[in-house]
Amino acid sequence: MRQTRAVEFGTGLFVLLGMAALFFLTPQATGVDDFSATDIFEVQARFENVGSLKPRAPVAMAGVTIGRVTDIVFDPVELNAVVTFVIDSQYDQIPDDSSASILTAGLLGSQYIGMEPGGSDLYLEEGSEIFLPQSAIILENLIGKFLVKSSSDGK
Repeated sequence: MRQTRAVEFGTGLFVLLGMAALFFLTPQATGVDDFSATDIFEVQARFENVGSLKPRAPVAMAGVTIGRVTDIVFDPVELNAVVTFVIDSQYDQIPDDSSASILTAGLLGSQYIGMEPGGSDLYLEEGSEIFLPQSAIILENLIGKFLVKSSSDGK
């Protein structure tokens, strides 16, 4: 009887620790961290395909989180996605000809916006638009192109 209670207690403790680890590691693995800037400015970029980019996804430059995606909407006139994001005002010297790409991070494939600096003497400011966007790479499209190419090469 005593051994059964010890096994039940050990099993319960193991399950409890496993759940605690899950709650701790989920934000770490998905890249969800706090972006708590109070002084920000808003920027937009238009992408042909945003993949699985979501609001609150990080905006990073040189590996440093400088902002957060706030909104993603479809433009029915130009038939593309308009992504709105905010950047911390302490990063106010980003050239206005910088490019923005949708990149994949981590094992779970969460997506974020990665920015590469341009060379302009003018800087991004409130209401600026990124004119050099690079859409997300969709794995299914790459596999489809590979299969079509390999089947046409085999004929």
